[in-house]
Amino acid sequence: MEKQKVWKNRRYGKTEEDMEKTEGMEKQKVWKKQKVWKKTEVKIDQSYGLYKRTIITNRIIACHGRDYIRVISLLDAGFQIKKVQNCKMTDISQYVMPNDTGLCLLDCTKAFDNLTDKEKLYAHYISQASWYGGLIVLVQTSPESPGIFLLLQKVFRGQTVEELKKAVTKDGSLTDHQFQAVMVYASAFYANMGNYKSFGDSKIIPNLPKEKFEALVMKSAACQKDASGMKALWDSVSERMFGLSEREKELGLGEKGTTSYFSANCDLDDAKIAQEFLTAKDLSPYNTRLFKTTEKGKTCYEVKLASAATGDGVIPGCQEGILGCHEFTPTLTSKACTFRVTRGDYSQLMSLVVDNLKKAQEYAANDLERNMLNDYVESFTSGSIPSHKSGSRHWIQNTGPIVETYIGFIESYRDPFGMRGEFEGFVAVVNKEMSTKFTQLVASAEEFLPLLPWPAAFEKDKFLRPDFTSLDVLTFGGSGIPAGINIPNYDDIRQSEGFKNVSLGNVIVSAYKDTKDKVNFLAEDDKELFVNLKTTTFEVQVGLHELLGHGSGKMFVKDKEGNLNFDVASVTYPETDKKIEKWYEHNETWDSKFTSFASSYEECRAECVGIYLCLSAKVLRIFGHTDDAADDIIYINWLNMARAGLLGLEFYSPETGAWRQAHMQARFVILRVLLEAGKGLVKIDYFTSDDGSEDMVLKLDRSKIPSVGKPAIGDFLRKLQVYKSTGDVEAGKALYEKYSEVHDREEPHFLTRRATVLARKQPRKMFVQHNTVVNGSTVDLKNYESTTAGLIQSFAERFPSTDIDDIVQGLWEQEKPHF
Repeated sequence: MEKQKVWKNRRYGKTEEDMEKTEGMEKQKVWKKQKVWKKTEVKIDQSYGLYKRTIITNRIIACHGRDYIRVISLLDAGFQIKKVQNCKMTDISQYVMPNDTGLCLLDCTKAFDNLTDKEKLYAHYISQASWYGGLIVLVQTSPESPGIFLLLQKVFRGQTVEELKKAVTKDGSLTDHQFQAVMVYASAFYANMGNYKSFGDSKIIPNLPKEKFEALVMKSAACQKDASGMKALWDSVSERMFGLSEREKELGLGEKGTTSYFSANCDLDDAKIAQEFLTAKDLSPYNTRLFKTTEKGKTCYEVKLASAATGDGVIPGCQEGILGCHEFTPTLTSKACTFRVTRGDYSQLMSLVVDNLKKAQEYAANDLERNMLNDYVESFTSGSIPSHKSGSRHWIQNTGPIVETYIGFIESYRDPFGMRGEFEGFVAVVNKEMSTKFTQLVASAEEFLPLLPWPAAFEKDKFLRPDFTSLDVLTFGGSGIPAGINIPNYDDIRQSEGFKNVSLGNVIVSAYKDTKDKVNFLAEDDKELFVNLKTTTFEVQVGLHELLGHGSGKMFVKDKEGNLNFDVASVTYPETDKKIEKWYEHNETWDSKFTSFASSYEECRAECVGIYLCLSAKVLRIFGHTDDAADDIIYINWLNMARAGLLGLEFYSPETGAWRQAHMQARFVILRVLLEAGKGLVKIDYFTSDDGSEDMVLKLDRSKIPSVGKPAIGDFLRKLQVYKSTGDVEAGKALYEKYSEVHDREEPHFLTRRATVLARKQPRKMFVQHNTVVNGSTVDLKNYESTTAGLIQSFAERFPSTDIDDIVQGLWEQEKPHF
């Protein structure tokens, strides 16, 4: 398709152009008189299907969502827009999922079959808790996500996919292509537990006209049964479902995007004020949301805690009287405001989580698991993060369980302020063969830590050997499934008591396989080796990233009594040899100090550790790689990282200057560091492909990885660690923002090259997961096809009861006044 050119700095109604309908359609002219406002309809091919649009001739064309463009001329074939005047045109292809998006079954059959009946029941009930808790993510993602979930559930529970397809395609209401677009949209919504991508935070809209989706809803069996109810539901969600206003395009705070962690009238200053209050009250933000109102001219904030309990009461581990109203004067404004701390957010869903955790206790393998679940029950009932921390301590001590789990408000990636945790819960079964390699890595960790490029004083006083296992995921309830996890995220526990690492083996095997035709931006002679070794290399990187990346480094902290956990008289800054002047106060954390860029900064530190330590021959021997094979692993690991940095441009938003994905920002930063190292280590060449479009190829000189790449990453990694250890937000932010910047001031002109990345991007695979069903004294595993129909069926059967619909409906109605 010819590139769309945006003509800037023109005014509406000044250019006279002609438009024609071809291929048997009657020709129509765009009137040359400025004052003529004739409406016509044409079909405009937007690369992923035909979209019906209304044209106000010689004026503007209503584009997808709420943005507008002016037609200058149309191509004859397909009526693709050729040239338009500047009116904030939206590239719809960045917000739809193509019909050929891949799916794969997250297969856990073999591992599950090897469990005892008791272990299967334990896994089942925590799976149920995870799935019910995962519905909370709908409320955390966007105001419309609960409503869209209800719509999809009603449509797909009411009849089989084949019955629905027959109903809407037999009479021509939808084409097969359009029906598949609905299936892909529904699958993407379920896989991300909302209408924003879990990896990238950009909105997902249906890849067909709004009226076509409406036709499907109105012809569904659910609508035949309850026409007025389905019509009302559709009317409530359809506008925001298809909307692409600037604020709707991605997750963000204030005018920069959409979020449900804050009411729509909150901005960055409100987030800062709330954080100051929470710090003053020693109240963790992990399970909170913030809602702002004005009463008699005075700003009032409600901090809502997630819990099954509602109303007043004691929250274990929190200040007495924390629930209720508090007068507070923030330093930012010096103007008094009111904070009201309440609990009971997502109350009914939290109750279902609690009920299933209690059932799981009956099948726990030991007291550690029972005590862990007991603390989780207390946390989710009362809203207490200290109780969840207590449960996490038991979890850390429970080493080598056959069935591994974790559940709660865990990762803060999707909070625009970087503080609030998204709910997730997982259940997985140990892969003993791969776990043996990770156990060996843990055993040798104290030998590898001194290889890292920072002084010993910046490393933990004692390395607390964590449990590190490879797991096959049975259930992952939440917005997206990672390849590896290092948890818990509580700084005080990680520093002094330990943590666990898990590598999710069946995720890596299923999602990270590539074929040569899907690999872009690499030279042909690199592609075959890349495809053959990507999964194997990624296992090494995940191991180092999680264990020695997230698991390394000391944080300098002053406790309540004023004692520092390092020798202030002898420890100095490596760069200047001056004494340390900054540290964390007793109630400060990594997230609370580094806030919105904390997640990406930490991911970058861990990724750097991975590529830095993979140069160790002993590390690679643990994974079974020696000699030339080991050299290939090093090369592909570094090549993969550099290429990922280039692919990361997809997740940068020029309009807001924001990065939408922590890991991809981290990888772009690393690419910038490697390019800055120079000496021919990394080069990006540009050329015109056979189809006439722009393309590029990234090349890495493998001979220069030890001599040029390692020192460059080492110097950068040392700075990352020093600024993290000392809590030096200003220096850390300046460093990270420098390398995160996307601009055209010099080669390689990343801002311009971003268009090439977008044009050649590949959609991420979606996972189909099992369901478990109690059958007497055991549990059966339900399998599904690796298709959109299989994924949709799994969700229809996962939540078959309309009672869940009522709960989600209630939560949705409660939210509406705030958005």
